[in-house]
Amino acid sequence: MTHRDVVVVGASAGGVEALRAMVAGLPADLPAAVLVVLHVPRSAPSALAAILDRASSLTVRPAVDGETLRRGRVYVAVVDRHLLILDNRIRLSRGPAENGHRPAIDPLFRSAVRSFGPRVIGVVLSGTRDDGAAGLAFVAQVGGVTVVQDPADAAYPAMPEAAMSACDVDHVVPAAEIGPLLGELARQSAPSFVPGQDSPREREPVESRREPAGDGDLGTPAGYGCPACGGALFEVSSESVPRFRCRVGHGWSPDSLLEEQSAALESALWMALRALSEKASLSRQLAEAMRRRTGRPGLDRLETTARDSDVAAEMIRSLIEEIGSTTAGLPVQLTE
Repeated sequence: MTHRDVVVVGASAGGVEALRAMVAGLPADLPAAVLVVLHVPRSAPSALAAILDRASSLTVRPAVDGETLRRGRVYVAVVDRHLLILDNRIRLSRGPAENGHRPAIDPLFRSAVRSFGPRVIGVVLSGTRDDGAAGLAFVAQVGGVTVVQDPADAAYPAMPEAAMSACDVDHVVPAAEIGPLLGELARQSAPSFVPGQDSPREREPVESRREPAGDGDLGTPAGYGCPACGGALFEVSSESVPRFRCRVGHGWSPDSLLEEQSAALESALWMALRALSEKASLSRQLAEAMRRRTGRPGLDRLETTARDSDVAAEMIRSLIEEIGSTTAGLPVQLTE
């Protein structure tokens, strides 16, 4: 008889406090390994493991590549590496970023499901966008247990709400109640499972070097460009959460793709605004130089060009403001 002895946890904005509350409630005799991904900047060292270790009765350490999973341990993803599980061992990967993050939540959840199936307990905590929603749906798909921080208890409720939209969540509780709950769930028996059976089909960013895949292996062409590399995106089939992935492996959820596209659009508009401002300034400079040298030949044309550029620049400023006000915090409705 197997038990639910692998816990995978994903958090983003507001996640440190939620994680502290969660690990503080974990029982000292927890019969499960806990793996944690928190979205952190790639350029800065992370003190998360030390912070959680002070709050927990369990040993909390940064994950080490190749380490065998042990029950009663909490493993924390390190900076700029995906945290994965392969054959009961930890794997740290510099594979392609997902939703702009490395480490990312969904790769951990998918790899856990591939290795342990219904033995997995998936937990999604505070954060923005919809990271972790697809991963938690995979946990539910194979009969694992799904837990989400109560959105009313989360500093940023978007991630918990997206997870609840992606699948029928088993438990929705405040962060402080998740630790004791995991202690109970880890003692439950789990159905038998053959690794690879009913696992997510989405390609895993296990290695930064991979054999090229044919378009049919990637999914259906989506008609969009990858915000990370500019390559074509393919839609990965899913029963609940649409996903997008490019040929080299960058992965995107709907919220993340929309926000990255909005950022790219705003950047392009700022470039256009700069070009128009420079055109207006140059036209006025040339008009003034012509006035001083020769009188008025060409002056009307240059002043008209400057005025037209100013008008167009003001329109773009208004458009930037309008786009920002209509897309900020806009949730994406996931398809059924």
